Amino acid sequence: MQLRALRYFVTLAREQHFAHAAEACGVTQPTLSSAIAALETQLGKRLVERDRRFIGLTDEGQAMLPWAQQLLAAHESMVHAVEALDGPLHGEFRLGVIPAAAPEAGRLCEALLRTHPGMTLSVRSQTSREIVRAIEAFEIDAGVTYLDHERPSNVISVPLYAETYVFVMGRGIANPPPGRMTWQDAGRYPLCLLHQGMQNRRILDGLMREEGIAATPRATADSYVALLAMVRSGGLATIMPERYVGLIEGADWASVHPLAMEVPVSRIGLIVGDRAPLDPVAAAALGCARAIAQSPID
Repeated sequence: MQLRALRYFVTLAREQHFAHAAEACGVTQPTLSSAIAALETQLGKRLVERDRRFIGLTDEGQAMLPWAQQLLAAHESMVHAVEALDGPLHGEFRLGVIPAAAPEAGRLCEALLRTHPGMTLSVRSQTSREIVRAIEAFEIDAGVTYLDHERPSNVISVPLYAETYVFVMGRGIANPPPGRMTWQDAGRYPLCLLHQGMQNRRILDGLMREEGIAATPRATADSYVALLAMVRSGGLATIMPERYVGLIEGADWASVHPLAMEVPVSRIGLIVGDRAPLDPVAAAALGCARAIAQSPID
């Protein structure tokens, strides 16, 4: 059984499209289809339902998928372990990051590249649930996500910082109240927020419910870039993590106000799969995260 064919199979299961899977693998569609057909012949089982296009995995394909994922991950970890004996790590480090933690990802990425200059980085914006699923499926090496709300299981975690929020609005909307803004004050403005598929939005909804406020945004998005663009265009305000303030500091269109909070809402940290032996790439990420945690910026 060839690892190449297993990789094609796992990629097809993820992409759910023959042409897209072939492109992701860097081969032609006939090459990918032929390798999967050969794998089916070798196993004596049909793995993929198809009729001129991908329909889905058969029951046998679904049963095989997690084992194929583990075999590929074990092979990659073995290569990393042998490589680490001779010098710095090489290859791609795959990191999933929730949008709320995107500004913090820069510190982690810089530390990884500086400590392991032979590696390259692939950073994906994902929801907290997508990060956990991708780690379980060996699709990413680590994730930066919430540690307390909807706590991830079967992971090793390193807390990086505690999240607090700010209220951001265009300077032309209205005069803000003096001092720290309360949640009741924030709730009176027309808001744009992340959609409810994002854990940050679910946390905000809970905080506002505790204050007797129903979060009814005029617009939703899946990124803070989109929210800030709507705020800049005028008429809307938003609530976002304090870590984003540095990205808009000095902008003449933005008015930023700390929200009154007794304690930080949630910890955000790095997670990797709790597996033995631990992949050297995951171990490298944990090492960098622990170094960052010991020298916080605030």
